[in-house]
Amino acid sequence: MRGETGNRTAIRAPLWRLLGGLHVDLDRGDHRSSVFLAGSGRSGTTWVSEIVNHRNAYRFVFEPFYPAKVRILRDFRRRQYLRPEDRREEYLAPARTVLTGELRNLWTDRFNKKFFARRRLIKDIRANLLLAWMRENFHGMPIILLLRHPCAVVASRLALGWQDVLTETMEQEDLVEDFLLGVEAEIRGSRGGFERHLFSWCIENYVPLRQFEPGEIHLAFYESFLVRPDHEIRRLFAFLGEGFDRRAYRALQRPSPLSRHPEVPSVDAWRRSVTEHQIERAVEVLGLFGLDRVYGEGPMPDPSGAHALMGASRR
Repeated sequence: MRGETGNRTAIRAPLWRLLGGLHVDLDRGDHRSSVFLAGSGRSGTTWVSEIVNHRNAYRFVFEPFYPAKVRILRDFRRRQYLRPEDRREEYLAPARTVLTGELRNLWTDRFNKKFFARRRLIKDIRANLLLAWMRENFHGMPIILLLRHPCAVVASRLALGWQDVLTETMEQEDLVEDFLLGVEAEIRGSRGGFERHLFSWCIENYVPLRQFEPGEIHLAFYESFLVRPDHEIRRLFAFLGEGFDRRAYRALQRPSPLSRHPEVPSVDAWRRSVTEHQIERAVEVLGLFGLDRVYGEGPMPDPSGAHALMGASRR
């Protein structure tokens, strides 16, 4: 590819993806018209975005905090951390463009099918460490954080050949000072793809859990959408101020457009590609962060463990 709008990109892109940029954003300029859906890569964010947008009521903005694809984000790292009180305009200005609907980009508009919109659904897998900063600087924008079992996430990343970004993440002194001093040695000493991706998952989810109080952000679990769909969908729609709509169940029956497999998602399919030793190591690493209260050897989460971590940095 030659960048965001290069000729080769335009030629290869399917027509419907090109048409995604032909939208009219009727509430452009107001970040409060955006809903932000965040989660680790391979956690099911694209799939859950289809549940949220099952009626095509939102303009869909796909992963804008990706500097390699969105040039105005070039000053951001791939897993950028900013303290909530940070007011540097080199970060605020591009984020404002994204969150207020001003951005037009082949990458971010590639899955949009809403041409006249008053609300935006922004889905991103690289912004977990920015969520508290967004909350502080863009008041009133609903934020959803989706969690999925780390073994499932790591197994999927490894199957796709993803490289970890742990070294780049740990270059951020503010992040290490604020949250990671107690586990810094273990993180820097991690070896192998499974363990390094596991530490990345822990950082990406531990930090926002510590920064938000219960109720300030909507915490959702991939596994709960599968096992308790009625409860989880009702919770999600209540947070968004929308009535329950059974048509959302249709999205549950379809795999994500980015899924590697055509079958309906599964709670524990990851067990086929993760060894017992890796599961044991995962529990050890999760325990360093207190995240073993959320996920363990079994496939299901314990939401009470996640809520116990929330807001701990303010106590």
